[in-house]
Amino acid sequence: MLHYLLNFLYPPRCAACDAGLPIDTTRRVCAPCLAAIEPPRPPLCLVCGAPLYAGDEDDRCGHCRAEPPAFDSARAITRYRSGADGSSTVAALLRRHKYGLDQSLGRALAEYLDAAPALDADAYDVVIPVPLHRTRLRWRGFNQAALLGVALERRLNCSLDVATLARVRPTPPQTARDRAQRTRNVRNAFAVRRPSRVAGRRVLLVDDVMTTGATADECARVLRAAGARRIDVLTLARVL
Repeated sequence: MLHYLLNFLYPPRCAACDAGLPIDTTRRVCAPCLAAIEPPRPPLCLVCGAPLYAGDEDDRCGHCRAEPPAFDSARAITRYRSGADGSSTVAALLRRHKYGLDQSLGRALAEYLDAAPALDADAYDVVIPVPLHRTRLRWRGFNQAALLGVALERRLNCSLDVATLARVRPTPPQTARDRAQRTRNVRNAFAVRRPSRVAGRRVLLVDDVMTTGATADECARVLRAAGARRIDVLTLARVL
């Protein structure tokens, strides 16, 4: 009942395109914007989710064959592109959310999880978001990956753990770095504080954007060393 009153006093608008929303809505993103997202186009690498090209073998990309990542699989809901296409609304929302420090957009971005690849509710024991270093968390005020993790926790009916995996040293932004530089940048940047919480468990590692996968790979490496049985990665968007 309260949301009817709030919507009456403050008519709801789509967080992505600013179109008006029905007065009885509980959503933040309109149906056309949700339908307009562009998922990564197959064929995709079975491991990292990157596009496959002529010459790729065994359903794996060349990088995963040469340097297998520590995670078992990685998938994204949409492509991260800044061009004039449907996925650009996700890119714009993410930029406003992270760099405009608009925490309220977390709920809007979580609605895009409706388009996530099918996730088995019994497939995971714990959802773990990629952590921020405490200095970055203090500046931003929230961890965008953790907000996505909250929504996934409800959908999968499993626990959310925001304390076990920690970023133990600050790292410069990954933007404008190539794959090798990104890998070096995050090396030894993460640690597992409570190994008993991941030992023998199936982990869904969550982040907002994946570019080369260096951050996810480093997180998975320390989780695997702590005894995690399976590690899958889900991101809202993927730079392809």
